[in-house]
Amino acid sequence: MLIIGGTTEGRKAVETLDQAGKPFYYSTRGDEQHVTSPHAIRLVGGMDADEMTEFCRSHGIRLIIDASHPFAVGVHQNVSAAARALGLPAIRYERLYPPKDPSVVWCADYADAIRRLQDDHIKRLLALTGVQTIEKLRPFWQTHETWFRILPRQSSLAIAQSQGFPTHHLIDYPDDQMEEILPDAILTKESGESGGYQQKIDQAHALGIPVYVVERPSLPAGFHLCNGPHGLRLLVQRFVPDFFDLHTGLTTGTCATAASIAALTRQSTVQVRIPDGEDIPVCIHQITGDTATVIKPAGDDPDLTDGLEIQARVRTFPQATLQGDDRIIIRGGQGVGTVTLPGLGLPVGSPAINPVPQEMIRTNLLPLLHDGEAAEVTISVPQGAEIGARTFNPRIGVQGGISIIGTSGIVQPFSNEARIESIRREMSVGVATGAGRIVINSGAKSEHFLHAYYPHLPLQCFVHYGNFIGEAIRFAHELDVRHLTLGLMIGKAVKLAEGHLDTHSHKITMNLDFIRQLAQEASVSIPALDGLNMARELWDILSADAMQRFATVIIRHCHEHCDPLLPNGKLDILLISENGQILTQQ
Repeated sequence: MLIIGGTTEGRKAVETLDQAGKPFYYSTRGDEQHVTSPHAIRLVGGMDADEMTEFCRSHGIRLIIDASHPFAVGVHQNVSAAARALGLPAIRYERLYPPKDPSVVWCADYADAIRRLQDDHIKRLLALTGVQTIEKLRPFWQTHETWFRILPRQSSLAIAQSQGFPTHHLIDYPDDQMEEILPDAILTKESGESGGYQQKIDQAHALGIPVYVVERPSLPAGFHLCNGPHGLRLLVQRFVPDFFDLHTGLTTGTCATAASIAALTRQSTVQVRIPDGEDIPVCIHQITGDTATVIKPAGDDPDLTDGLEIQARVRTFPQATLQGDDRIIIRGGQGVGTVTLPGLGLPVGSPAINPVPQEMIRTNLLPLLHDGEAAEVTISVPQGAEIGARTFNPRIGVQGGISIIGTSGIVQPFSNEARIESIRREMSVGVATGAGRIVINSGAKSEHFLHAYYPHLPLQCFVHYGNFIGEAIRFAHELDVRHLTLGLMIGKAVKLAEGHLDTHSHKITMNLDFIRQLAQEASVSIPALDGLNMARELWDILSADAMQRFATVIIRHCHEHCDPLLPNGKLDILLISENGQILTQQ
């Protein structure tokens, strides 16, 4: 595999492919980007279409990933030409872009930007378009006072000097001196989130400075698009299925959302925006009338819902007929369970469609509705009643079917040697950063809160253990990790406190007698303990003081089982609530 990078997206692509533990090539024009990877073979120096074609042919490349800058038009054309010549698939790793702001002046290219600036009599310009655009904007800055912000690199300064631009009007990134200069306007590129696009716009608006934006150029035809690591991995799995030993899948929530989009738009492949903001492609199995069906792919996760039909029927009607403000009504149909007990975060009597999938459906459908239009979405799973009876759903009060669940939208494989080995590989990458601390966590939700707790740590230092807590700590010992943080949601915490180092619900369930023992040690009274369905209910049942005492006891027991696995390092254990509250041992 060949990644064309040099950008934030290039680095993310490397992190994604590193999870396979297999070699691949990473190519950048220069050598100034630092990327830590145990598996990437680094190439430096640009390749034209012929050189790229020959490299791919001679090195057995099966897939090209273009993760270059969105304005690198020549690179996109070279990748497209090489892929066409060899019959290879090409993936474009796009950035995340906010909706187009009507308050800014949109320019088709730099020549158009110059015309618009001159027509609007802009005399003082702050250009945040990068050093490579100095030559493109020469006709403007030669006759108008202009400042350019550039990267603080010798190579960038050399480019500016070679163009004859006055060095006293160069500003080092990330400073832009917008408030000090107070230009008549700023000019920027549609560079997406990783390019800091929105921050520039917001700052200029706050100062009352007009904004001119050069639109990102269109891509050549034939690229398969993604804009995040999950979508990239799904596409790699499709085109090079043997690259990852284990395949990721989709949650029932993502499948229900995809079916809802397809029922409304009648598209055979839809883009679903998942909670982290990226859009992933989902193939639709069937569309009949106002109902669409998705076959749930669980990847290599041993999930009873793998292969189930997830259906959505969407009926639109005038919003004026609704009494409330919610334009999308979500209902449960055949095979979707009904909530019969409290503690699941859903009203008793409601369909077992969890809050995150409901929010995904609303987020994805609202932009598709016409003004004044509302929609009723009914989710069904024809085999749901049969499958639900074979899960833990009846025990936690979900009757008559399965739950539509998922916090990240993606199902990560976890239950064999390859998954355990991937934990080791991910931790090895984190250690290689030299940051000094590794943070292990169960998944996307807890990691989100831990990122905020350790904002200085690079992304590679956060490793998902899934359920293999013991294995993850043993790997930390093997890799000589001296500072390890273990983040736990309370459901896994009470299992770990009892000594279960593998916390998957297929193997171990919540032990009420043990929770009663912990409560006694903490001098905490838990009302109606025998009726407790989910450990997370404790956050609502106990007062803040009681929860802290209870957490202290849980964490102490967790240390008893985990500390011996890390004899040469310091282990911190953090208990994380559903809304991100973090408790430590006191």
